[in-house]
Amino acid sequence: MSAFTRRSFIGTAAAAVGSFAALQKVAGADRSKSDPGPANPGLDGQNPDSIWPPPTDSKSLVQNFKYPFSFANKRSYEGGWSREVTVRELPVSKTLAGVNMRLTAGGVRELHWHTSAEWAIMLYGTARITAIDESGKSFVADTNKNDLWFFPPGVPHSIQGLNPDGCEFMLVFDDGDFSESETVLLSDSMMHLPPEVLSKNFGINQQAFAKIPKQELFIFQTDVPPSLADDQKAAAGALGKSPKDFAFRTMEIPPTKQTKSGDVRIVDSRNFKVTTTAMAMVTVHPGGLRELHWHPNADEWQYYIAGKGRMTVVATGNKARTIDFQEGDVGYVQKTLLHYIENTGDTDLVFLEMFKSSLYQEFSFSEWLAHTPAELVMAHLNIDKATYDAIPKTGGVVMPL
Repeated sequence: MSAFTRRSFIGTAAAAVGSFAALQKVAGADRSKSDPGPANPGLDGQNPDSIWPPPTDSKSLVQNFKYPFSFANKRSYEGGWSREVTVRELPVSKTLAGVNMRLTAGGVRELHWHTSAEWAIMLYGTARITAIDESGKSFVADTNKNDLWFFPPGVPHSIQGLNPDGCEFMLVFDDGDFSESETVLLSDSMMHLPPEVLSKNFGINQQAFAKIPKQELFIFQTDVPPSLADDQKAAAGALGKSPKDFAFRTMEIPPTKQTKSGDVRIVDSRNFKVTTTAMAMVTVHPGGLRELHWHPNADEWQYYIAGKGRMTVVATGNKARTIDFQEGDVGYVQKTLLHYIENTGDTDLVFLEMFKSSLYQEFSFSEWLAHTPAELVMAHLNIDKATYDAIPKTGGVVMPL
């Protein structure tokens, strides 16, 4: 056998051995992607990036940042229901908590106030909200889908579902440890006060309070209220209407930023004067990506309204985790952590970004790189100048542009 032939043979044999080893490696990898034991196919199908994480995820633990409202305990009453996701359900969610509530037509979330601020968005139907400001002046308004309201701590208020089918809304409170079970209710207040005190306070005979409820109402059924104008006139009384507007019409403002792949509407104290909670309502079209970014001033509490998506969060300590989301899920990203949200479905992905801050702030990953000296970025990433030049210079919010 000639030297050339021997070399050819050796090379061919080595290639065959290498190919066999590669096949073994692939087969081994395929064998590891099996789960022959008990499983929940429904949940597994909703969470493919948890069942088989992408190779870019770290093997070390990243704290769970998802909780579905489907798992939340539902308090059901004649007149509606309520369920909540707090730090007790989602331990990472230390700064904000969410309450999902449904009221029938005429159903009332009884008069009450909170020790935390209440931010809300209407998800369905129509509701009438009432409140007074710190001067005792009244506020009464009707709210529809995507409208917001905000009540600072201590501001007494109520919510009532209207025709034809009541309403559903999401409440967000600026305390992860908040619970609807610990609200200051009108019914609770009255039944825990001595009758003689009520009589002196209101200048009314004690017997008039003989039938006040002996337990909390929380949510209850009553008649649909009269017209908005009638309620506003009745509530105004001698002091008149409040000059403050506790409601905000989200869809009456144009998108703050918009691309071919989606848009974002930002609502904070710059355009909704009373709020101390900032919001971004994000729509990502199929195939789009809420760009890589982070928030320097507050944790981000998310609520997924429609569609399907996935989010990777890059944490400190060389860690990352990817989790899938669908409508009804709560997500949470700690302050300053890099993340994106990708639409993985065939319909629009719509979700809220909520912040315990009066101002919305974010850093765009692409803006950071585009406004750092080119040679420095190229040296870090081992990319050429053409690649650097292609990085968007002003971010995009929703990509591709």
